[in-house]
Amino acid sequence: MTPRTGDGGVPDDPEITAARLAAVREAMAGEGIDALVLRPSPDFRFLGGGDGPFLVVTGDGASETGDPAALVPRGARRVGVDPEMRVRELFALAIEAELVPASPVLAPLRARKEPYELVAIERAALAAEGVLLQARELAWFGVTERAMADRLRMLLLESGCEEVLSARVAAGAHTARPGHRPGDRVINPGDAVLVSVCGRWDGYCAEAARVFAVAEPPDDYEAMYWVVLAARDAALAAARPGAPASAVAAAVTEVIDGSGYGRFAAPRSGRGVGLGPEEGPRLDEDAPLEPGMTFCLEPAIYVPELFGARVADVVACTGSGPVALAAGPHDLQILDR
Repeated sequence: MTPRTGDGGVPDDPEITAARLAAVREAMAGEGIDALVLRPSPDFRFLGGGDGPFLVVTGDGASETGDPAALVPRGARRVGVDPEMRVRELFALAIEAELVPASPVLAPLRARKEPYELVAIERAALAAEGVLLQARELAWFGVTERAMADRLRMLLLESGCEEVLSARVAAGAHTARPGHRPGDRVINPGDAVLVSVCGRWDGYCAEAARVFAVAEPPDDYEAMYWVVLAARDAALAAARPGAPASAVAAAVTEVIDGSGYGRFAAPRSGRGVGLGPEEGPRLDEDAPLEPGMTFCLEPAIYVPELFGARVADVVACTGSGPVALAAGPHDLQILDR
């Protein structure tokens, strides 16, 4: 039976939590770390953190507390702290130990997903893809970016996601702005539109992004979009077990550079996803891809003051090769209303 996860993606099965803690303690010993202090974050949830406000893991225990310094062993020399720890929280620790990032301990353990984690990520990916399929049938003419983003946010919640991490719509020249936040710009015929949604399902995250055109695409837009799509396909083919993660980014670079759009390419081609919307594996590193790793491929081209195109799909690396977890259409959808 596939274990169910509880709030925040923590497994209900005590044996799984115990196995995670055992693996963490082994990694702590390898890194020479005497204790971990975690605040509410993906690392915190990975190890079963609940109400917090802190979780302290030592060689012989794991406890939630409001006073983490009291649970750090006396004489501890190195303490791993949550990468999301705030400055005031670090000062409040007031312990005589070297504070180091907890990431070297936890990131490798979180990178390879268990089957039940893959199920949750797939459900999140399918929900995001389903919203973008519904978006094709909505009326876009004369509506603002913000209003459409709000509509997509509601659709994602209605799909079953417990949280919407982002819902973004960019129209016209705004598509050339990476990370553009929806505003009062009205969507008009002749606009290119970038649409993306990212949600959390049973604690795990996934994003999908697609490109639409209102009535008709701008001049030269379709040719650029097919370059982005070709880069996505090349990245997917490269994401095989045993291949260096950097091979995925290299595949994107080769396609976009070869098209002449290289100077307009987005600086990254993807990122790992899981309990957080951005985690390992890093696609700019040479560490080998392994079965169970999940990442969001997101090649993009942004031509300043003109237009941009971005496609995002969540992919799982399996023993037999890469698998897109939500195989929705990638055609340049022409919106007719």
